[in-house]
Amino acid sequence: MRAARARRQSSGPLAHLGVVSLLRTVDLVRRFLARVVEPHGITLQQFNVLRILRGAERAGETQGLPTLELADRMVERAPGITRLLDRLERKRLVERQRCPRDRRQVLCRIAPGGLTLLERLERPMAQADRDCLGMLDDRQLRSLLGLLEAVQAGHQEPSPSKPVRSRRAPSNKGER
Repeated sequence: MRAARARRQSSGPLAHLGVVSLLRTVDLVRRFLARVVEPHGITLQQFNVLRILRGAERAGETQGLPTLELADRMVERAPGITRLLDRLERKRLVERQRCPRDRRQVLCRIAPGGLTLLERLERPMAQADRDCLGMLDDRQLRSLLGLLEAVQAGHQEPSPSKPVRSRRAPSNKGER
């Protein structure tokens, strides 16, 4: 009992350091990747939406994805998904239409301009991914991924559009 209590007390400051370090790392990586996409007139969240929509189309979702499902698949939750889609639509990077079976639902698809932009960003983003984590060898990278999966699994939240599901389930999640 005493050992378990001592462990909890000593892990408090260590846990805080871990959280602060994780937040700083996320900020560094986000800013690094943003420098690649922002000169092309989009944000990382917008890039994420385009990647998800392209992946959905490749997977046979030719009618498009419902807005809530798109929001659920995003790397970073976007409370203003409609505004985000408005901006992408104004840039002619996505298209939206009412679902013919359920007029309350809006379906989103990647537009030809979005596909062209993703093609232009493919190599620079792949290089940015390598540069972001290039200081880690494969063993370290696998270890990092395992640790991050453990943290994510401990914090799963129900999605607004679907019941809780495993993050390991095959989907377009993880598309940036």
